[in-house]
This record gives sequence, C-alpha cells and structure tokens, in this order.
Amino acid sequence: MTSSLLPEDVIALAQRVVTENAAAGRKLALAESCTGGLVCAAITEIAGSSAVLDRGFVTYSNEAKREMLDVQEDIIETFGAVSPATAWAMAQGALKHSDADVAVAISGIAGPDGGTDLKPVGTVVFARAFRGEEEINAEQKLMDGKTRAEIRRQATLVALELLLP
Repeated sequence: MTSSLLPEDVIALAQRVVTENAAAGRKLALAESCTGGLVCAAITEIAGSSAVLDRGFVTYSNEAKREMLDVQEDIIETFGAVSPATAWAMAQGALKHSDADVAVAISGIAGPDGGTDLKPVGTVVFARAFRGEEEINAEQKLMDGKTRAEIRRQATLVALELLLP
C-alpha cells in the first residue's frame, strides 16, 4: 500500500516512466483534458520526477486548448475535441510551449454524460509527439471502465505507457 491517493498500478508505472526517462535523458510534457492532470500527478508522486517532467497543461475546455496549446479552432470545430486531429495538435502545442523531448496528449469522454453513438462514454484519444519529428502518432481507444474514475484511471495508464522510452 502506498501513501498516495493514486492507485498502486498507476504509481508503479509512473515510477518506470521517471526512472527510464531519466536514464534516457528525456524531458516530458503533458497536455491533459479528460484526465485533468492525473498523469502529471502520478509522475510527480515519484521522487526525482523533476529530472524528467518539464510541464503539464490541463486544457479541459476548448478555449484552453486554443489559448494554451495553439489548437486551431477549425480543428476542434471540424473534428471535435475528442479526435486524433485535436489530440495531435495538443501534443504539438505542448512541445511548442515546453522544453520537452516528447509530449503526450489525452482527450476523451469520461462520462457519465457526453457520449454519442460515434463517440460513446469511454472514448479517449491519445497522441504522442517527439521534438523534431513530423510523424503523427494518435490513437482512439474505448476504455472499458464502468465509472468516470475507472475511465480516467485507464486513460492515465495508457498515457504513462506512451511516455516510456
């Protein structure tokens, strides 16, 4: 049992993220929407996290995505806030506004409301961007959690996996 408010599986994975990125000399940035800062919170639970975590952006509203990460309004209007295009723009914006080598963005529908037939509750999009690379790495997943907390926990675990070197 840890003294953290976060689940043990999240803390264990965050420990790997900090240890492995420190060894690789990589700096990280996060652009979080539906996770509301949980990924950054998990990383900062780990002693030594300041060696790897440059910064995190909690951009829950569309306005915050535009203002803090330079996500273009037409991307959100055309594809929606929960889309690979928006998540990719969020990850790119996190790199632009940080000194990080890699950025991960998370946007999703944690519920219990807000889902549609095309994007049901539990739909979460992840994007990872590396400084100096143009390749798009974005993926939409359907979390199988039954509660808002479980969906957010699962999304946090996926994001942490994406931060491993």
